[in-house]
Amino acid sequence: MSTSERARLETATAGLSAPFAVVDLDAFRGNAADLVRRANGTPIRLASKSVRCRHLIRAALAHPGFAGIMAYTLPEALWLAGADGDEPLSDDILVAYPTTDTSAIARLAADPRAAASITLMVDHPAHLDLIARAAPDPVRPLRLCIDVDTSWQPLGPRLRIGAHRSPVRSPAQAARLARAITRRPGVELDGLMAYEAQIAGVGDLPPGNPAYGRFLRAVQRRSRRELAHRRAAIVRAVRAVADLRFVNGGGTGSLHTTSRERAVTEVAAGSGLYHPRLFDHYSAFTGRPAALFALPIVRRPARGAATALGGGYLASGTGDPDRLPQPYLPAGLSYSSTQGAGEVQTPLLGAAAEGLEIGDLVWLRHAKAGELCEHFPTLHLVEGDRVTAAVPTYRGEGRTFL
Repeated sequence: MSTSERARLETATAGLSAPFAVVDLDAFRGNAADLVRRANGTPIRLASKSVRCRHLIRAALAHPGFAGIMAYTLPEALWLAGADGDEPLSDDILVAYPTTDTSAIARLAADPRAAASITLMVDHPAHLDLIARAAPDPVRPLRLCIDVDTSWQPLGPRLRIGAHRSPVRSPAQAARLARAITRRPGVELDGLMAYEAQIAGVGDLPPGNPAYGRFLRAVQRRSRRELAHRRAAIVRAVRAVADLRFVNGGGTGSLHTTSRERAVTEVAAGSGLYHPRLFDHYSAFTGRPAALFALPIVRRPARGAATALGGGYLASGTGDPDRLPQPYLPAGLSYSSTQGAGEVQTPLLGAAAEGLEIGDLVWLRHAKAGELCEHFPTLHLVEGDRVTAAVPTYRGEGRTFL
């Protein structure tokens, strides 16, 4: 963003008291269109964890090319499906992670509309046992999806490249779990998911390290080829046991390749709508930062230093420096190496700090997408140089699911 973009944002938000968060709707809509373009006609299931605002989830689902929601907990899915009395956002919600919330499973099993709208994730027979205990007599069979491990293991289990997720890795293992599901009363097999985190969630253009970038791209190419063959074989093996309504794969960083696989019927994405800082370093696409937060300068402790209120909104993950928010506007700000982003104050250093006065705003980007919404109850929607709406986040609606 340029100086003019900073001026535009500050004109739009002149009546707000910082700290606050904004979503630039022009960028949001442009990112949505680019995700659809890269999905090559394959429907995109919206990952709600990356948005965490019902108004913007609804806006994304209204965009042609998006269909269905990928929720992150069952209580969230029940809420989005309208089981709490609110207007349902979708009648096709996949819970992306296994649940052990027996009270939520019992609620699902007693609600015909929710049970017809929500699919639970499983990857082990123990999940089937837990569901059976929680819902021995559901109003209709509960829909289940098998989660498949997608990590690349070129030397076998000794070398894993990718996330630790499901124990189901081979066609035989997937078919065995599918048969276990078909033998159980009260459940039915609905879909299969295989999310390639080592491709979709890892940028292949690490800044300042072109050699490592070449290595990453080589690893991702080989992983992609291996997974395409294995995913197709797994789908064939499971379809020999029971029909599948959907096969889900991909993420923001891999839509353009996963969508080409014939075995995949839908892809998932969400982070690309906000385009947080961890998605800046991909060779296949360039998004526009849509979600930002503003902090006020409250101190000028020394020459070349300005201190903002708050700012310690760290992203989940390994705890590396790239999980810190990015000082974004004005350009040229950096953190103190001994303090970083603080719980109640954040010193910002650099030549740009000299131009900041007490009461000025600094703009930052969160490292990940939806986690920003856990810190703010409201998102102010900016169009041009105006705030056109203020909408609640999950937190603003009193909902914190994790």
